[in-house]
Amino acid sequence: MLSHERVGEGEPLIAIMGMSGTRRAWGEYFRAELERSFDCVFFDNRGIGDSPRAEMPFSVADMAVDTIDLLDELGIERAHVFGVSMGGAIAQEMALSRPERIRTLTLGATFCGGPDAELMDPADLQLLGAAYATGEREPVYRAMWEINLSPGFRADESRFAAFAAMGDESNVPRAVVMQQMRACADHDTSERLAEISVPTLVIHGSVDRLIKPSNGQQVAERIPAPLELMEDVGHTFWWEQPQRSADLIREHALTAAA
Repeated sequence: MLSHERVGEGEPLIAIMGMSGTRRAWGEYFRAELERSFDCVFFDNRGIGDSPRAEMPFSVADMAVDTIDLLDELGIERAHVFGVSMGGAIAQEMALSRPERIRTLTLGATFCGGPDAELMDPADLQLLGAAYATGEREPVYRAMWEINLSPGFRADESRFAAFAAMGDESNVPRAVVMQQMRACADHDTSERLAEISVPTLVIHGSVDRLIKPSNGQQVAERIPAPLELMEDVGHTFWWEQPQRSADLIREHALTAAA
């Protein structure tokens, strides 16, 4: 079974983290806000954090099966599903293959692949690659800090300590992250999104450098679904604006499922 925590009260909600992130990457404030309204499941994807070692290779669709299996093991028949970045890609595959298991769907800072997908700028790829090449944690944290968060949020340098501490607490094997990258590169639901039948909300930061806002717009248009564009917010929108992020998920889940 994937390593997980089940906390809070209300209707079930499962939160699917993105590439290289563990369940610690949700942040305490955001988690606490969701726990006030939902029976929350926070978990580590295969091979990440405290979950068992991952058999290679694997795909986004395989990770969607993992998530459904976790719901089965927890005895949850239907849940609100919230996925960010790679987790949003996983959530798309869940909605396409097992819509009967989903009450509502919230897709955050994600993409659907295909020919219209806008990739990260080469300069940011170079920045991240150079950081990983050092073999040291601090340069990687600094690169991720710059790419994932908005200039306005990063202006308060005191916030970096919590970001770095989250990374220090996480077990993220490089080989698994590389396979996650390959799985994301192969992900393509662009021609299938219109088949998603569950109530869906798309959230994206307007200054997201990791997955550009045009990707969120593409996802929203192809489903179709409403798009909540957070102005001057970066990729990790739930870290920058935890209260507003939780409010959006709560309002969508409890209104659309009524």
